[in-house]
Amino acid sequence: MTAPHLPTADEILDALDPDQRAVATTLSGPVCVLAGAGTGKTRAITHRIAYGVRTGHYAPTSVLAVTFTARAAGEMRARLAQLGVVGVQARTFHAAALKQLSYFWPRVVGGAPPTIVEHKARLVALAATRVGVEVDRVAVRDLASEIEWAKVTMLAPQDYVTAAQATGRAAPAGSDFRDVARLLDAYEEVKELAGVIDFEDVLLLLGGMLHDRPDVARQVRDQYRRFVVDEYQDVSPLQQFVLDQWLGQRREVCVVGDPSQTIYSFTGATPHHLLNFGARYHDATTIRLVRDYRSSPQIVHVANTLLASATDRDKVPVLELVSQREPGPEVGFEVYEDDVAEAQGVARHVKELVDAGAAASDVAVLVRTNAQLEQYEEALSAVGLSTQVRGGERFFSRKDVRSAVVLLQGAAKAGTGDDAISVIDDCVRSVGWSNDPPQTRGAVRDRWEALDALRRLCHELVSQGNDLAQVVAEIQERARHHHAPTVDSVTLASLHAAKGLEWPIVHLAGMSEGLMPISLAATPTAIAEERRLLYVGMTRAQELLTLSYSQSRSGTSRSVRQVSRFLAPLWPGGAPASRSRTQRAVPRDGFDSFGRAGAQEMDRAVFEALKAWRTQVATRHDMADHAVLSTSVMRALATARPGNRDALVAVRGMGQQRVVMWGEEILEVIQKYGSHTTS
Repeated sequence: MTAPHLPTADEILDALDPDQRAVATTLSGPVCVLAGAGTGKTRAITHRIAYGVRTGHYAPTSVLAVTFTARAAGEMRARLAQLGVVGVQARTFHAAALKQLSYFWPRVVGGAPPTIVEHKARLVALAATRVGVEVDRVAVRDLASEIEWAKVTMLAPQDYVTAAQATGRAAPAGSDFRDVARLLDAYEEVKELAGVIDFEDVLLLLGGMLHDRPDVARQVRDQYRRFVVDEYQDVSPLQQFVLDQWLGQRREVCVVGDPSQTIYSFTGATPHHLLNFGARYHDATTIRLVRDYRSSPQIVHVANTLLASATDRDKVPVLELVSQREPGPEVGFEVYEDDVAEAQGVARHVKELVDAGAAASDVAVLVRTNAQLEQYEEALSAVGLSTQVRGGERFFSRKDVRSAVVLLQGAAKAGTGDDAISVIDDCVRSVGWSNDPPQTRGAVRDRWEALDALRRLCHELVSQGNDLAQVVAEIQERARHHHAPTVDSVTLASLHAAKGLEWPIVHLAGMSEGLMPISLAATPTAIAEERRLLYVGMTRAQELLTLSYSQSRSGTSRSVRQVSRFLAPLWPGGAPASRSRTQRAVPRDGFDSFGRAGAQEMDRAVFEALKAWRTQVATRHDMADHAVLSTSVMRALATARPGNRDALVAVRGMGQQRVVMWGEEILEVIQKYGSHTTS
């Protein structure tokens, strides 16, 4: 097998725009990167690390990159591997802290580290009994959240009441702040008696260990000399404390974040550290990334307008995005009579998109609360589409996936054959995968799609130059960090769960007052965060964004809902005042309301061939698929089927640059697979 080409230092920089290049070449001192949604922040910071390693400025093992989700950490590791960088630690805050705590515990405390409880419910219930607070399942959940907030903000029980009142928090239902303060003490006692710790303790214990034991701190600081912190707007005081202990008095830290995407303040996250980075480090280099490569100009315009109308604009700096993509369809606005009609209408809309050539995995339906998801899951199932709920069953916990991974492990240990692809296919086939997907929907199809996603991930890893043993090692690493591959299903998710993800097509549903902003948002600060949450939802979309709401819970309800206050100024012609079954944006510039090009029939074979070609090109050039060609442009090409360069240039969305770079290859694909071409 030919070893993959490792990019030179110059090639690493050549892949970046001027602002990203400024990030990559600023290799020392405190650096603050203000990166808007879709501006390539992960690309910038991974190329910065790779450039530092390739030029000899960094030893790879001296770099610790931390972020907030296992998926983001896995994405960092994958990109660094593609750039030929091995040895850099890219982990979540908790994973990095747990590894260090486990290593030092026998020396500092003695014996094995205590067990970590994944769920607090039982301990919280026991603590509530101790202090005489009556609780049910919902109260236990709310109290557990309050305990987590107190711990990540590093509040002692005696300080909790004053701090909670000062920040405008609402006491959990059925309790008052004094109850919670007493519960905090009791919870720690119950935990100590059980000999367990929770996830917040991992950070507290490590931070305390590094603070109190100079020998331990010295060993960690000798190992890790340079730090990168992603999503810095979401750090809690506890995470900042741990970062401070890692750094000591050193200044080699690069932080990346966007104040406009602060949406987790209820968990203790705060943009304070990002916004005050320059005050802490007076000579810090600040770089802004505003070129948006994710979303079309139409989507970016709506998202920019949403933030521009915020009353707290002066308090939170806003990065005005500039789309780098070709124009796409207008943002859609829909209003339905009731919730059932909205769910059914969204499902029909998605079904039409899939029938027109979109992959189910290209589509996400996002809502404000988890309670809304079930209705959309049922509606999409009714039109024959499978779904995956973000935050539901974890991919690598599925029985069929676990069985396939066990077989792959056995094959790797046995050194079975030289053809890794054949071995992979044999393993997934033996647990239920087949060349052709089942025609029925339901559990059988879901099982096939999960195995197919695992198979495609393994094939991708092989194409990057990995042998079977390396493929299995990466799969195991992803399983540990819950970094799942993409399954060919429509994604359903809350807006919070969608953070950090993107899809070509996004439908934001339930956008009425009371849901957006949520009725619980009673203060200006809380309402400002709801606006940012909507902004995050909008900027998940690459090509087509649709927003909808229903005017009542049921068709017979006398209570008429209003569109979200955030969307009323954006609604075409003003927010609708009377009930109507549905209202859609007017098609423009040759696109229908689903983003399809014209009314001609699309050649499915050409579309699939272009999709396969796009993946090959993206892999070859270390680019995202959509940066090569967007799905809407591929649909337009498969519909128009141009036969020469002039006809290719005329296809909307191609642009001269793409024609120069890939025009001949695209024409060759169309000629090979198309039933006819046009001149």
